Amino acid sequence: MNNQPRENNEQRPRRRRRGPSGCLIVLLLFVVLLIGGGIYGASVIGEIAGKNATTEEVTVTVEQGEGPTTIANRLADAGVIKRPLVFRYYLRYKEAAGSLQYGEFTLCKGASYDDIIETLSQYVKRDTVTVTFPEGLTAQRMAQLMEENGLCTAEEFLACANGEDGSDFSQYEFWNEIPDDPDIFMKCEGYLFPNTYEFFLDDTVYNYVNTFYAEFDRQVTPELRQQAADQGFTLEEAVTLASFVQEEAGNAEDARVSAVFHNRLAEGSPYPRLESNVSSYVQNPDDNNYIYNWIAPYYGGWDNIPANIYAAYNTYEKEGLPAGPVSNPGIEAIKAALNPDEEYLAEKYYFFVTDKNGKYYYAKTISEHEHNKSIAFSQ
Repeated sequence: MNNQPRENNEQRPRRRRRGPSGCLIVLLLFVVLLIGGGIYGASVIGEIAGKNATTEEVTVTVEQGEGPTTIANRLADAGVIKRPLVFRYYLRYKEAAGSLQYGEFTLCKGASYDDIIETLSQYVKRDTVTVTFPEGLTAQRMAQLMEENGLCTAEEFLACANGEDGSDFSQYEFWNEIPDDPDIFMKCEGYLFPNTYEFFLDDTVYNYVNTFYAEFDRQVTPELRQQAADQGFTLEEAVTLASFVQEEAGNAEDARVSAVFHNRLAEGSPYPRLESNVSSYVQNPDDNNYIYNWIAPYYGGWDNIPANIYAAYNTYEKEGLPAGPVSNPGIEAIKAALNPDEEYLAEKYYFFVTDKNGKYYYAKTISEHEHNKSIAFSQ
């Protein structure tokens, strides 16, 4: 397929009797802990006061948006503190959580909590660059943009994003669900969530990649994943379908295009192949063709594409969905993939074509489709 104030006489509501403030509660917890804890309480007092501070310095990185729990855990992992829970309570007692900044900080192991808070409250300027990744970019194009903006090489980015350099993103459920399938061209394809991001120029490649994956994990909610499962899709299949919706539409037609693909994928469909020029046998540089524009160059030319990869992504030959996504879809395309237009679904539309003005023509039969093509191509 082608492409306001109260009046003075108003009775004031009675004030509610307030209980102890949040800080007082925290302080009371400390008193109970330190008095009742004996040796342990003394140890906690010593840690808070920094009695065992050393001159050994470590660097702790706080990412933008991270909260007290994550920060406390980072400090503990770096050996600056031993008790992240106590540190969090101390932050509440001092009402200091809101003053903590992000950046790289140099701290001494065993430093007092007050010294730690003072250091973390100082703004550390780091050079940044803001990059926009539109919906529908491939992983390779995203990697190129990272390189063009001086963040890392495209090769480094892809090696990390695909886990080929040993990088592990198993903290994300979706990463663990990506099939270990030799027919999948790139493991990261579909999961590098398109958005506008601000990156530190001196950050690690892992953190760059993690920025995309963290956003995907945030956007693709458990509810969306359950919706996919309820429809019989794995997450990989849902993202793959969404990538075709993104490429064939990415506009107000998303749900109708999705319905066409759903009809083709349905059991007993008379047209069980997607037959999308987004990923096909066509060798045309002017087409938005995943195989021709991205897979072939990766392997050094069309004739060098591994047979299994070609067969897994040629939507004119392979029944059902291809092995994996062909781009990184936005959230609207993902939602449309899971919410096809009910009318077009029920009416069994199997075809669509667009004219040069972007108008879509839908059909139920081949003869209707051929008629629509003659109209679209004459525009």
